[in-house]
Parts: sequence; C-alpha cells; structure tokens
Amino acid sequence: MLRMQRVAGLEKAKSLLEVKGSDTFIDFIAQQIISFRKNKGNVRSMFMNSFSTSADTKEALKGSPDLLADGWEVVQNKVPKIDAATLKPCKWPANPAKEWCPPGHGDLYPALAGTGMLDKLLKDGVKYMFVSNSDNLGATLDLDLLNYFAESDKSFIMEVCTRTEADKKGGHLAVRTADGQLLLRESAQCADEDEKEFQNTDKHKYFNTNNLWIRLDKLKEVLDAHNGVVPLPMIKNSKTVDPGDGDSPAVFQLETAMGAAIESFKGAGAVVVDRSRFAPVKTCADLLRVRSDAYEVTDDFRLVLSAECNGKPPLVDLDKKVYKKMAGLDKMLGEGAAGLPSLKHCTKLSVKGKVVFEAGIIFKGSVNIVNSDDEWKVLKAGTYENQDITM
Repeated sequence: MLRMQRVAGLEKAKSLLEVKGSDTFIDFIAQQIISFRKNKGNVRSMFMNSFSTSADTKEALKGSPDLLADGWEVVQNKVPKIDAATLKPCKWPANPAKEWCPPGHGDLYPALAGTGMLDKLLKDGVKYMFVSNSDNLGATLDLDLLNYFAESDKSFIMEVCTRTEADKKGGHLAVRTADGQLLLRESAQCADEDEKEFQNTDKHKYFNTNNLWIRLDKLKEVLDAHNGVVPLPMIKNSKTVDPGDGDSPAVFQLETAMGAAIESFKGAGAVVVDRSRFAPVKTCADLLRVRSDAYEVTDDFRLVLSAECNGKPPLVDLDKKVYKKMAGLDKMLGEGAAGLPSLKHCTKLSVKGKVVFEAGIIFKGSVNIVNSDDEWKVLKAGTYENQDITM
C-alpha cells in the first residue's frame, strides 16, 4: 500500500491539513493502516514524498513508529521549473529552492526503480502494490479488490468512477481506436477547442480515481523494455515560480501522471467502484465539502459520502480570487471552523466574494451567494434552500 504525498502551493505537506476536527490526512492514513493490521492482517505501507514533504511526513508519523520501519518511503526526483519566457531553467534568487519541482506522480515508477526499492520489494516476494493519493481518504486496501486483481491475472488495474458534473474536469479513461488499448486523458492534455467534448460525461463516462493496482513483476518488465522508464505523455502545467506569489515569473512545470501508465501495460484493465473509494481534496472547495457533514468517518477511518447525498457529492464552487488559498477558507469558516455549514442536503453551493459563515447554517438544494463589495460580510445562521442570496 503506497500513499502519494502532494503539495498544492502550501508551506507544508497538504497531508498536515485538518480534515475532520483536529485530525489531519496523515492521522487518518495512519489509523487506516493500523486498523487494517489489527483486523485483517499485516500489510506493508509506504509513502512517496517529494523533497518538500519528506520531513513533514516523518515528523507527523512520529506517534506511529511502526509506520516508520525500514523502507517506509520513496522520495521523488526533482526537476527544474522552466521559465515561460525563455524556455530555460528558471532562476529565483529570492528562494532558489522554488526553482525546482517534483515531476508529477508519474515519477513513481522511475523513483521505485532508481532507489532500488522495486528490486527490494520483488526480492522480498512482494507481488502486488496498491497506490492512492494521500488526499483521498476513501481509498484503502480492499481485500475483495485485491482478490479480484490476483484472480484476473491482469498487469495493471485502474479504479474508475462514473463521472458526474463535479468530475467533468478530471482525467478520464478512454480506448485507443487503433488497438483497443486503455489509456488516460488528462485535462492538461486537452486542446481548448476540445474542452466541451472532454467534459461531456455522457461520452466519457468514467474518470480515473488514481487508485491503482500494479503487478510489480510486470512493472519490472515494462521498465526493462524501455531502458528504465515507463513511457508516459508529458504534461505542461502553467504556474508561477513562487506558488504563493501570483506576481512572480510565469513558469512551466513538466510532469507525468502515474495513471497514464495504463497505456504501457499489456493486459491492463479497469474496475468501476462506488464513491466510497473516492473523496479527494485538490482545492479549498473540496476541503470544505469533505469537512462538512456531506462526508462521514467509518469505523475503519475511511471518509465516505453521507447516505443523504444519494450517491452524489455536493458541487461546491468557491470564488478562486478569495478562496484559492487556505487563508480565505479559514476566514470564511472562522476560528476553529465554527462556521462549517451543513451540506448533506445540498446539491450545489456557489460563493462569489468575501463571505463569512456564522455557526448554524444549513444549505439545501442549490444555493448561490454573491457579495460584490470588497469587505467581508456575514451570512447569518439559518436554513437556505434553493435560493440566490445577494449580500
């Protein structure tokens, strides 16, 4: 079981953000592993960290020393950010560390090989690896899926979910018409003129959860056949050299996606799973959603969609100018997140402008809130259902 640590313009690992109460992503992951070992059997656990998250992750796991055994992590490589104007490696004397970035989670494969971890796992008799993102607390090691993977004799399996409006921008599974090979299409690889069709959930019905099952012996074969790499399409992401400073120079980060490896494994497959295995946090809007009562914690420390949501998570749209960073969300929810609203009966919540939630707010149906002024305004406690609110 391998968890991918991601950084999203934060000064610390995202996994240290609080999710429910004072419990962080790392707290949940540690408890998931401990619960599995206690109730189902021993399992190896590993974290893939970047150079930015390794120390934070190790510090956070000090309370669970069994998870820091030999081979507890593999560290990604790092590559230079590319100056968008010159197409050369960028320079940022104010903070040279920000000149570098991890090359996306597709670096999993060369990192496992280059550190010697893949050979060590194979030598120890480890045949199957389950990989998921640290920000997806619904993804745990499922024995039924493991048994299916083993019995199918497939080399690689991607867990997919049925796309909804909330998932239309995510990468989706596709079939190459030339040979029927499964492949992954990411939004960053989509031409502007194809965006509407890319987001067509009737045409492209399944999206990648980034929960992957990998036969390590087959991974070794792919690496050996391609001179130590897994052929993956390159993704060009437009950023600023300092993620916390939108006025810093524009750069490109060249990355690969680990799910795209499905194209390189003969005999790869996919399995459709329900929403209980997919509760990711990529934005402050996602974090608001999972912090709310739309998600519940199971006895084995998974984060699952509340039954009242009827299988569909509420669509949360927060003003990116105000809530792109945690400071904006913290202001909205107040001290100790006291203003966390109820969303389990909400289908869509849209917030434009600076809005502070008072404690005791319940949203139902579709609610649209707009504050056009440049000052923060308080939305009073109460139930708001299928309405537009102008403050």
